[in-house]
Amino acid sequence: MFRRRRPAIQMKTAEQIELMRAAGLLVGRTLEVLRDAVRPGITTLELDRIAETHIRDNGGVPSFKGYHGFTGTICASVNEEIVHGIPRAGKALRDGDIISLDCGAIVEGWHGDAAITVPVGEITAELQRLLEVTETSLWHGLAAGQPGARLSDMSHAIEAYIRSQGSYGIVEGYGGHGIGTEMHMDPHLLNYVERKRGKGPKLVPGFCLAIEPMVSLGTPKTEVLSDDWTVITTDGTWSSHWEHSVALTEQGLLVLTAPDGGKAELAEYGITAAPDPLG
Repeated sequence: MFRRRRPAIQMKTAEQIELMRAAGLLVGRTLEVLRDAVRPGITTLELDRIAETHIRDNGGVPSFKGYHGFTGTICASVNEEIVHGIPRAGKALRDGDIISLDCGAIVEGWHGDAAITVPVGEITAELQRLLEVTETSLWHGLAAGQPGARLSDMSHAIEAYIRSQGSYGIVEGYGGHGIGTEMHMDPHLLNYVERKRGKGPKLVPGFCLAIEPMVSLGTPKTEVLSDDWTVITTDGTWSSHWEHSVALTEQGLLVLTAPDGGKAELAEYGITAAPDPLG
């Protein structure tokens, strides 16, 4: 009987991580531009055009556009839409909505990928808490990604934090992934532990991952709309999605898509971020 081999994981050199930092910074700054542009009345297609212009004007290429036929530069997922929402001219945001903005860019052949969920105007306290819990769970997962840990330790950290905060739905079947010369690579990382903590590949310098918790106010179950892209909650409850790309380096963790490399947030967990190769 042969033991099944794990898929090969692309390991990065310090020079390649520097290129990924350039792509990650472009993604992070594009999301900052989009956050500032979100307002009642703007359409998701208008946001998409803002993102594409910013990426191309700063030397990048949108990762998502044309990916398996996807038409947008960003995924724009509103309210009960969890991920992969297609930007549309007729989709105008309303006061009280929330929107997940997922963005990817390629710089010199290397990918960056990140997402934020943004309130549109004034939102309820319940929705604000959903956004906070999801974003904080992301940082719990990132902080657990220390060299020597196992991949599922990151999943456990995300799940444990969300479970401690209330009856939220941790979206099933979707999660993070490896990233590098392709946007989606091995390994796949769920936001919960399917079997047992401490399993999966051991984390070592050279790993680059995109970590992305997706959390709903209700069910963890999903369905895909007839456009074959947009993923929604089956019970119509609203959801939040946050993502960062991170590199494990010889000097520690570098959050590739955070403007400060993750320095401020990781410090709250007693972790010193790796030096930023771009200064």
